Amino acid sequence: MKLLRTIALDPSDTFVFDAAAVPGEWTVSGAFRFCDQDPAKLSGKARAAFRSGFLGVQSWGWSTLAQIVPATENDREVLVDLLARQLVDLFGAPDAARARAAAEDEVAFVQSLCAHPISSLIAVHRAANDGEVRETFRRLQLRKGQGHGKAFSFMEVEDDVEADSDLNLADIAREPQHR
Repeated sequence: MKLLRTIALDPSDTFVFDAAAVPGEWTVSGAFRFCDQDPAKLSGKARAAFRSGFLGVQSWGWSTLAQIVPATENDREVLVDLLARQLVDLFGAPDAARARAAAEDEVAFVQSLCAHPISSLIAVHRAANDGEVRETFRRLQLRKGQGHGKAFSFMEVEDDVEADSDLNLADIAREPQHR
């Protein structure tokens, strides 16, 4: 069995979303969090969560990426129980039985997304058209031999250097990479 866990390749989720999910927690799509909102009226961080967030079930925060991981039946039950409790406590589900049924559906949907190999990264894109929310999911493919690492690297610059106003990013992309 496979399920999804949040993953953070860099700290960007802490800037993009109001609440970032904790890396490594169980995750679901989370589209239901927007069922009582008009997606066209969302802005800022709420809009980012709607468009590209997976919901961390423990933290109730958002993650841009999810990773397919091996799971046991017990892991699945823990996830369903936790999500059902969160649906009652944080989302206002009318009772535990209905919350459990909704949690079962969400987890079954997550399982349907896990057809790819273990460690695959999954991204979501949501859009609202004619009052209907559509989700599309894609697997992010690593280059052969590449492991998960940081999405971006930063370096500290000691001296103030004036920016090169003739810099063309398209030309940089064509330059050979030295490793």
